[in-house]
Amino acid sequence: MSTSQPVRVEKSAGGVVLREIEGVAHALVIRDPYRNWGLPKGHLEPDETSAGAALREVAEETGLEDLRLGPELVTIDWYFRAQGVQIHKFTTFYLMYSDVGDPKPEKAEGISDCLWVPLVEADKKITYDNAGEVMKVAQQMVKRSVESQ
Repeated sequence: MSTSQPVRVEKSAGGVVLREIEGVAHALVIRDPYRNWGLPKGHLEPDETSAGAALREVAEETGLEDLRLGPELVTIDWYFRAQGVQIHKFTTFYLMYSDVGDPKPEKAEGISDCLWVPLVEADKKITYDNAGEVMKVAQQMVKRSVESQ
């Protein structure tokens, strides 16, 4: 009889940060410690909401101080192993807005770059498939919002 390893559930939150630059919507992407392009995100602290964690983590990883929270985009999940433990991670992403300030990568966390990419191309810049799908959800939400105006 085989015994299965327990799975640890972890919750994180992050954001797709938008800014209009020269009349064009841009999204912020970050380069992580593995030199892949993705989205800013991080773990929820005890008693923290996912929206609160998203704002805090994005601010920490990008140095942006004027973040405004928009609607929830999507929650993604995946499994991985870390130090012999099976982890099932859930990350909720929100649309966010920033109008001023230059992003500064959080070097202490291994973030090596922050880059504004035109929103329509941002999903192609992202290395991770699941984060690319999050960006596609953001692109569709923004497109629908513009079309309804």
